[in-house]
Amino acid sequence: MSRILMSGAVFSVEQRDFTTSDGQTATRDVVVHPGAVTILPVLDDERIVLIHNYRVPAGKELLELPAGTLEAGESTEECARRELEEETGYRASEIEPLCEFYTTPGICTERMWVFVATGLTRTTQQLQGNEQIRVAVTDINRVRRMLLDGSIEDGKTLAALGIFFLRRDGDR
Repeated sequence: MSRILMSGAVFSVEQRDFTTSDGQTATRDVVVHPGAVTILPVLDDERIVLIHNYRVPAGKELLELPAGTLEAGESTEECARRELEEETGYRASEIEPLCEFYTTPGICTERMWVFVATGLTRTTQQLQGNEQIRVAVTDINRVRRMLLDGSIEDGKTLAALGIFFLRRDGDR
């Protein structure tokens, strides 16, 4: 059984009852989220398009890959194309799936789909009213260093870049 505790514009919070492995009934609060995408934009010269994004819960600007929430009826690829252009001002001729994962499965249903975007053409950013985003086109070797030195703190960005480099570099 589930009860809606809160319903917002993007997600809701439900209290869900479930049966444990030993037959007991337990309750958990669950954030119900429609899902999201992350885009890893790679320019022809192999620089990566990152963004500086102010995050209210973190209380600071984080260095991230562009991302966004799925809208009703929207495919993951459509969302990736839309969010890429809105947040970075780049349009991709190619969008390829990289991986997908649950962002915080202990409390949230959000599933994230990651795409690699190539064949990029510069357009203009189309930020929503509350977004504070600056584009940071970054050398691929610098991105590798930032993964290790703590410059990148955003989980989806760490996961996406980690999988990207592992697949790209193989078993080096």
